[in-house]
Amino acid sequence: IRIQPRDVMMEVKLLLVAAVLWNEPTWSSAGLYPQESESRIIYDMGGIWNFRVSTSPNQGFDEKWYMQALSQTGPVINMAVPSSYNDITQDQSIRDHIGWVWYDRTFFQQPNGAADQRLYLRFEGVHYYCIVWLNGHQILVHEGAHLPFEADVTHILFTEQPPYRITVAVNNTLTPTTLPCGTIEHLDGPMYPPGGFIMQNLQFDFFNYAGIQHRVLLHSVSAARMQDMLVVTMPADDGSSQWIVNCSLNVTGGPRGFDVQLLDKNGTMVARYGGDGSDFVLRVDNPKLWYPWTMSQYGEVAYLYTLQVRYGQDIYRQPIGLRTVKVEGTKFLINGKPFYFHGVDKHEDADIRGKGFDVPLILKDVNMLKWLGVNAFRTSHYPYSQELMYLCDKEGIVVIDETPAVGLHESYNFVSATLKHHLQVTTELILRDRNHPSVVMWSLANEPNSALKVSEAYFESVFKHARMLDPTRPLTFACNKEYNTDLVTKFADVISINRYYGWYKNMGYPQLVPYELSYELEQWQLVEKKPMMISEYGAGTIAGFHEDPATSFTEEYQVQIMKEYFSVFDKYREDFLVGELIWNFADFMTEQRDNRPVGNRKGVLTRQRQPKSAAHLLRDRYYSLQLNISSIICA
Repeated sequence: IRIQPRDVMMEVKLLLVAAVLWNEPTWSSAGLYPQESESRIIYDMGGIWNFRVSTSPNQGFDEKWYMQALSQTGPVINMAVPSSYNDITQDQSIRDHIGWVWYDRTFFQQPNGAADQRLYLRFEGVHYYCIVWLNGHQILVHEGAHLPFEADVTHILFTEQPPYRITVAVNNTLTPTTLPCGTIEHLDGPMYPPGGFIMQNLQFDFFNYAGIQHRVLLHSVSAARMQDMLVVTMPADDGSSQWIVNCSLNVTGGPRGFDVQLLDKNGTMVARYGGDGSDFVLRVDNPKLWYPWTMSQYGEVAYLYTLQVRYGQDIYRQPIGLRTVKVEGTKFLINGKPFYFHGVDKHEDADIRGKGFDVPLILKDVNMLKWLGVNAFRTSHYPYSQELMYLCDKEGIVVIDETPAVGLHESYNFVSATLKHHLQVTTELILRDRNHPSVVMWSLANEPNSALKVSEAYFESVFKHARMLDPTRPLTFACNKEYNTDLVTKFADVISINRYYGWYKNMGYPQLVPYELSYELEQWQLVEKKPMMISEYGAGTIAGFHEDPATSFTEEYQVQIMKEYFSVFDKYREDFLVGELIWNFADFMTEQRDNRPVGNRKGVLTRQRQPKSAAHLLRDRYYSLQLNISSIICA
């Protein structure tokens, strides 16, 4: 056991390194993810809430629905929280609604009377724009789905009597400056209903599910407490086998003094710090590193320590993994070892619940990822639940964490209002997920029009901002432009390209794929000598459709397309290609279009998580890749 600080000069040196790495840490306004402990209590506000659709844009505000129980304002229905509201009922007008919807519920939890207790109301993700009231007091406004926000509600709960009423107004309207992007179209004239008709046009290919989609929590903490933390791990640079855990803590209500213990998975203390300083260093002897589950040749996989922090009466426990990520030449390295991404792109999407958080669903997805042999996935095209991030830490599944910047297609999307929001959601994402060892790279957008001149300066700002927030992880974005027209990949550490040869280009001619893709990859390498990844490829397939010889939309065609891509991947795997992510893990819902028969059918699984023929082919490949890589290392 090493009690820190011990070597003052070494500590100063490491803290200087940390200061350079962290650029003076930025702290999350949403704070730490709520974890129960001896000092922290969590009340889950999920369940059945009251729900009402606003029939006109300002109805709920004009009639002040937030000042009374929603049931007193007119007819309400039951609504599940968390869930998307769209598919819960049989009402098409609710499924396709554009504009405001309202929720409310009551609760009775009161403060315990302790002078140092604080209570926070927290939302893990609401799509898209929302306003929250407690007993008629406006406490929160938040723009953007998927990411958490919270408010201190102690004063209201102390000074008013139960029952307490939470009211939430949610608006799903998307515009050219929201992320994701969209436009509103007004259809007027004699061909349309009196007063016209409003349509939401989407600039992306998934359904615009909306509502309180992730968990709602009331959590109790001490007034003097941990607010946020930043942990960066690295091998010691003194020639020893030790690893360094650089910690920076953001606290309130101090000073109280810290007692920090690093515990191994058996609960045994392996390093300790005690003192008043919020920046400190732990040194770990005989370290066990965090590796993805497919890198077992290097040791125990997905090994997690627990950083237990005591600050006054407050106790918080953060799982951490000792690992580094780095791009070196055309290789992607985890703990200095080459890593090849063999994975999928996903969506938060399922029957009935839409994008709603659901524990059985995410556990099923993790099990299916392991069954497929997947070692990595991209959170296309927005941040996923933090609960899934913790599961990936435990299971050793690598995550490419993506911002919700999808639909940036037109010059009117690349304006200051969009950029401001893009920087904000990038900040919220990185601050939320930066302590997860499973998160190895940030993806800052999906398929923006990176051939537009205006995109160059726009994305230069986004990439600089992300590097300032986290210089320890590589950056990428999913590019669908050509090597000779793109203006943005020069800012990325890894070039990720989405390509659909044999589908959107030259459908019906899969035999052309090896020629088309090989040529393009080689041209990219002449322009940008960086690691490359195929971040999307695939073909639409309706389960049960069969034709031999293969034709589009049959299971045979999806398998044939995949085999053609595999031949190219194997050609460049030992050179500059560092990954392949198939589109998509599972079928998912989209808006209604003539080429989307009940959603996007490119999944290797159905929407119900049943395997198509392609899933078995992918499983065989990924397990073979794992065995091949292991045998090369062992040899």
